[in-house]
Amino acid sequence: MAPRFSCTACGKCCHGWLPLTLKDAIAHAGRFPLALVWTPVRSGAKSFDLTGRLGTTVRLPNRKTVAVLIAPTAYLPPSYPCPELGPDRLCGIHADKPSRCRTMPFYPYREEKDQADLLVPRKGWECDTSAAAPEVYRDHAIVDPGDFTRERADLIEQAPVMRVYAAYVLKYMPWVLDSLATLAAKPTGGNLVTNLSSFLTATRRPDAAALAASQSPLLHALAERTRDDPALAEYHRNYSGWAKEMDSLVKRHAATKPPDAAATPA
Repeated sequence: MAPRFSCTACGKCCHGWLPLTLKDAIAHAGRFPLALVWTPVRSGAKSFDLTGRLGTTVRLPNRKTVAVLIAPTAYLPPSYPCPELGPDRLCGIHADKPSRCRTMPFYPYREEKDQADLLVPRKGWECDTSAAAPEVYRDHAIVDPGDFTRERADLIEQAPVMRVYAAYVLKYMPWVLDSLATLAAKPTGGNLVTNLSSFLTATRRPDAAALAASQSPLLHALAERTRDDPALAEYHRNYSGWAKEMDSLVKRHAATKPPDAAATPA
Protein backbone atom coordinates (compact mmCIF):
# COMPACT_ATOMS: atom_id res chain seq x y z
CA MET A 1 0.00 0.00 0.00
CA ALA A 2 1.15 3.55 -0.71
CA PRO A 3 2.14 5.50 2.43
CA ARG A 4 -0.54 7.70 3.94
CA PHE A 5 -0.07 10.69 6.19
CA SER A 6 -2.04 13.49 7.82
CA CYS A 7 -1.05 16.05 10.43
CA THR A 8 -3.18 15.91 13.61
CA ALA A 9 -1.80 19.20 15.02
CA CYS A 10 -0.29 17.38 18.00
CA GLY A 11 2.52 19.94 18.12
CA LYS A 12 5.15 17.27 18.85
CA CYS A 13 7.32 18.20 15.85
CA CYS A 14 7.17 21.90 16.79
CA HIS A 15 10.05 21.69 19.30
CA GLY A 16 13.79 22.25 19.15
CA TRP A 17 15.86 23.11 16.10
CA LEU A 18 14.05 24.09 12.91
CA PRO A 19 16.17 24.31 9.73
CA LEU A 20 15.08 27.26 7.63
CA THR A 21 15.68 28.56 4.16
CA LEU A 22 17.61 31.83 4.15
CA LYS A 23 14.45 33.61 2.96
CA ASP A 24 12.48 32.28 5.92
CA ALA A 25 15.27 33.00 8.39
CA ILE A 26 15.35 36.66 7.32
CA ALA A 27 11.55 36.95 7.23
CA HIS A 28 11.19 35.49 10.74
CA ALA A 29 14.27 37.05 12.36
CA GLY A 30 12.00 38.71 14.93
CA ARG A 31 10.54 35.36 15.98
CA PHE A 32 13.33 32.77 16.03
CA PRO A 33 16.85 32.89 17.54
CA LEU A 34 19.05 32.16 14.57
CA ALA A 35 22.24 30.15 14.16
CA LEU A 36 24.03 28.43 11.28
CA VAL A 37 24.18 24.65 11.61
CA TRP A 38 26.88 22.76 9.69
CA THR A 39 26.34 19.06 8.94
CA PRO A 40 29.17 17.16 7.22
CA VAL A 41 28.33 14.18 4.97
CA ARG A 42 31.07 11.74 4.06
CA SER A 43 31.92 10.80 0.48
CA GLY A 44 29.98 7.73 -0.58
CA ALA A 45 26.94 8.53 1.57
CA LYS A 46 23.59 8.48 -0.19
CA SER A 47 23.05 12.23 0.29
CA PHE A 48 26.62 13.32 -0.54
CA ASP A 49 25.94 14.70 -4.03
CA LEU A 50 22.75 16.54 -3.07
CA THR A 51 24.38 18.00 0.05
CA GLY A 52 27.20 19.33 -2.10
CA ARG A 53 24.67 21.01 -4.41
CA LEU A 54 22.72 22.59 -1.55
CA GLY A 55 25.78 23.43 0.55
CA THR A 56 29.47 23.10 -0.22
CA THR A 57 32.32 20.61 -0.30
CA VAL A 58 35.30 20.86 2.03
CA ARG A 59 38.70 19.19 1.87
CA LEU A 60 39.70 18.05 5.35
CA PRO A 61 43.23 17.97 6.81
CA ASN A 62 43.32 14.20 6.14
CA ARG A 63 42.73 15.02 2.44
CA LYS A 64 39.28 13.48 2.46
CA THR A 65 36.41 15.52 1.05
CA VAL A 66 33.08 15.99 2.79
CA ALA A 67 29.93 17.67 1.59
CA VAL A 68 28.63 20.16 4.16
CA LEU A 69 25.11 21.43 4.56
CA ILE A 70 24.95 24.88 6.18
CA ALA A 71 21.41 25.60 7.34
CA PRO A 72 20.07 28.80 8.90
CA THR A 73 18.28 27.36 11.91
CA ALA A 74 15.84 28.38 14.63
CA TYR A 75 18.15 27.48 17.50
CA LEU A 76 16.02 26.21 20.38
CA PRO A 77 16.63 23.48 22.98
CA PRO A 78 14.87 20.19 22.12
CA SER A 79 12.44 20.67 25.00
CA TYR A 80 11.44 24.19 23.94
CA PRO A 81 8.35 24.61 21.74
CA CYS A 82 8.29 26.90 18.75
CA PRO A 83 7.52 30.41 20.05
CA GLU A 84 4.51 30.48 17.68
CA LEU A 85 2.99 27.23 19.00
CA GLY A 86 -0.17 28.17 20.87
CA PRO A 87 -1.63 26.53 23.99
CA ASP A 88 -4.18 24.91 21.68
CA ARG A 89 -1.22 23.24 19.89
CA LEU A 90 -2.00 25.25 16.74
CA CYS A 91 0.46 27.39 14.79
CA GLY A 92 0.10 31.10 15.45
CA ILE A 93 1.51 31.99 12.02
CA HIS A 94 -0.07 29.20 9.99
CA ALA A 95 -0.71 31.43 6.97
CA ASP A 96 2.90 32.64 7.00
CA LYS A 97 4.75 29.65 8.46
CA PRO A 98 8.24 28.69 7.20
CA SER A 99 8.71 26.37 4.22
CA ARG A 100 10.13 23.66 6.50
CA CYS A 101 6.80 23.47 8.34
CA ARG A 102 4.80 23.40 5.10
CA THR A 103 6.85 20.61 3.54
CA MET A 104 6.73 18.28 6.56
CA PRO A 105 7.04 15.34 6.76
CA PHE A 106 9.05 15.45 3.52
CA TYR A 107 12.62 16.70 3.57
CA PRO A 108 14.20 18.44 0.54
CA TYR A 109 17.73 17.81 1.83
CA ARG A 110 17.15 14.24 0.58
CA GLU A 111 16.35 13.05 -2.91
CA GLU A 112 12.64 12.62 -3.54
CA LYS A 113 13.05 8.88 -4.02
CA ASP A 114 14.45 8.53 -0.48
CA GLN A 115 11.54 9.92 1.54
CA ALA A 116 9.55 6.81 2.52
CA ASP A 117 10.99 6.32 6.02
CA LEU A 118 10.14 9.93 6.93
CA LEU A 119 6.45 8.97 6.85
CA VAL A 120 6.91 6.78 9.93
CA PRO A 121 6.11 9.02 12.95
CA ARG A 122 8.75 9.38 15.63
CA LYS A 123 8.01 7.94 19.06
CA GLY A 124 5.38 10.07 20.76
CA TRP A 125 4.21 11.85 17.64
CA GLU A 126 0.52 11.54 16.82
CA CYS A 127 0.61 11.79 13.01
CA ASP A 128 -2.23 9.91 11.29
CA THR A 129 -0.87 7.19 9.00
CA SER A 130 -4.05 5.12 8.97
CA ALA A 131 -6.07 4.07 5.94
CA ALA A 132 -8.23 7.14 6.55
CA ALA A 133 -5.30 9.50 5.89
CA PRO A 134 -4.61 10.69 2.34
CA GLU A 135 -2.08 8.94 0.14
CA VAL A 136 0.98 11.17 -0.03
CA TYR A 137 3.78 9.08 -1.56
CA ARG A 138 3.59 6.66 -4.46
CA ASP A 139 6.28 4.90 -6.51
CA HIS A 140 9.07 6.83 -4.76
CA ALA A 141 7.48 10.17 -5.63
CA ILE A 142 5.56 12.77 -3.62
CA VAL A 143 1.93 12.88 -4.72
CA ASP A 144 1.67 16.68 -4.26
CA PRO A 145 5.26 17.98 -4.49
CA GLY A 146 4.46 21.70 -4.55
CA ASP A 147 5.86 22.67 -1.14
CA PHE A 148 8.78 20.26 -1.48
CA THR A 149 9.70 21.73 -4.87
CA ARG A 150 9.47 25.32 -3.61
CA GLU A 151 11.63 24.65 -0.58
CA ARG A 152 14.21 22.79 -2.66
CA ALA A 153 14.31 25.68 -5.16
CA ASP A 154 14.96 28.16 -2.33
CA LEU A 155 17.78 25.98 -1.03
CA ILE A 156 19.40 25.81 -4.46
CA GLU A 157 19.03 29.58 -4.88
CA GLN A 158 20.75 30.31 -1.57
CA ALA A 159 23.62 27.84 -2.08
CA PRO A 160 26.04 30.41 -3.58
CA VAL A 161 25.58 32.63 -0.51
CA MET A 162 26.28 29.69 1.79
CA ARG A 163 29.47 28.95 -0.13
CA VAL A 164 30.65 32.54 0.34
CA TYR A 165 29.97 32.14 4.04
CA ALA A 166 31.77 28.80 4.19
CA ALA A 167 34.86 30.26 2.50
CA TYR A 168 34.92 33.15 4.99
CA VAL A 169 34.55 30.90 8.03
CA LEU A 170 37.19 28.42 6.90
CA LYS A 171 39.61 31.30 6.32
CA TYR A 172 39.04 33.27 9.51
CA MET A 173 37.79 30.55 11.89
CA PRO A 174 40.18 27.64 11.16
CA TRP A 175 38.96 25.65 14.18
CA VAL A 176 35.79 24.94 12.18
CA LEU A 177 37.75 22.73 9.78
CA ASP A 178 39.05 20.61 12.66
CA SER A 179 35.56 20.34 14.11
CA LEU A 180 34.15 19.18 10.78
CA ALA A 181 36.89 16.56 10.53
CA THR A 182 36.05 15.28 14.01
CA LEU A 183 32.33 15.08 13.21
CA ALA A 184 32.93 13.37 9.86
CA ALA A 185 34.99 10.68 11.60
CA LYS A 186 32.14 9.77 13.94
CA PRO A 187 29.92 6.86 12.81
CA THR A 188 26.83 8.90 13.70
CA GLY A 189 28.12 12.21 12.34
CA GLY A 190 26.96 15.35 14.09
CA ASN A 191 26.42 19.09 13.81
CA LEU A 192 28.47 22.23 14.37
CA VAL A 193 26.83 25.54 15.31
CA THR A 194 28.16 28.97 14.33
CA ASN A 195 26.70 32.38 15.04
CA LEU A 196 24.60 34.71 12.92
CA SER A 197 27.14 37.49 13.48
CA SER A 198 29.75 35.66 11.42
CA PHE A 199 27.22 35.17 8.62
CA LEU A 200 26.27 38.85 8.55
CA THR A 201 29.95 39.85 8.48
CA ALA A 202 30.83 37.39 5.71
CA THR A 203 27.90 38.24 3.45
CA ARG A 204 27.89 42.00 4.12
CA ARG A 205 24.13 42.20 4.14
CA PRO A 206 22.85 45.79 4.01
CA ASP A 207 20.11 44.83 6.46
CA ALA A 208 22.57 43.41 9.01
CA ALA A 209 21.83 46.04 11.67
CA ALA A 210 18.08 45.56 11.33
CA LEU A 211 18.46 41.79 11.64
CA ALA A 212 20.69 42.26 14.68
CA ALA A 213 18.10 44.55 16.26
CA SER A 214 15.44 41.87 15.70
CA GLN A 215 17.60 39.14 17.18
CA SER A 216 18.89 40.98 20.24
CA PRO A 217 15.74 40.90 22.44
CA LEU A 218 15.10 37.25 21.58
CA LEU A 219 18.63 36.24 22.54
CA HIS A 220 18.60 38.25 25.76
CA ALA A 221 15.27 36.70 26.77
CA LEU A 222 16.49 33.17 26.05
CA ALA A 223 19.77 33.78 27.86
CA GLU A 224 17.80 34.73 30.95
CA ARG A 225 15.39 31.82 30.53
CA THR A 226 18.19 29.24 30.30
CA ARG A 227 20.45 30.86 32.92
CA ASP A 228 19.73 28.51 35.83
CA ASP A 229 19.36 25.24 33.92
CA PRO A 230 22.63 23.25 33.95
CA ALA A 231 21.32 20.99 31.18
CA LEU A 232 21.09 24.02 28.91
CA ALA A 233 24.47 25.55 29.78
CA GLU A 234 25.66 25.50 26.18
CA TYR A 235 22.49 27.20 24.97
CA HIS A 236 22.81 29.82 27.70
CA ARG A 237 26.43 30.48 26.80
CA ASN A 238 25.58 30.86 23.12
CA TYR A 239 22.53 33.03 23.68
CA SER A 240 24.48 35.33 26.04
CA GLY A 241 27.45 35.70 23.71
CA TRP A 242 25.35 36.15 20.60
CA ALA A 243 23.15 38.78 22.27
CA LYS A 244 26.27 40.87 22.99
CA GLU A 245 27.39 40.46 19.37
CA MET A 246 24.01 41.63 18.08
CA ASP A 247 24.06 44.62 20.45
CA SER A 248 27.55 45.51 19.28
CA LEU A 249 26.54 45.33 15.64
CA VAL A 250 23.57 47.65 16.25
CA LYS A 251 25.79 50.14 18.10
CA ARG A 252 28.42 50.12 15.35
CA HIS A 253 25.73 50.84 12.77
CA ALA A 254 24.35 53.71 14.85
CA ALA A 255 27.84 55.18 15.29
CA THR A 256 28.58 55.15 11.55
CA LYS A 257 25.14 56.23 10.37
CA PRO A 258 25.24 59.70 8.76
CA PRO A 259 23.14 62.40 10.44
CA ASP A 260 19.71 63.15 9.06
CA ALA A 261 19.73 65.59 6.20
CA ALA A 262 17.42 67.90 8.19
CA ALA A 263 19.98 68.12 10.99
CA THR A 264 22.93 68.83 8.66
CA PRO A 265 23.92 72.50 8.34
CA ALA A 266 23.51 73.95 4.86
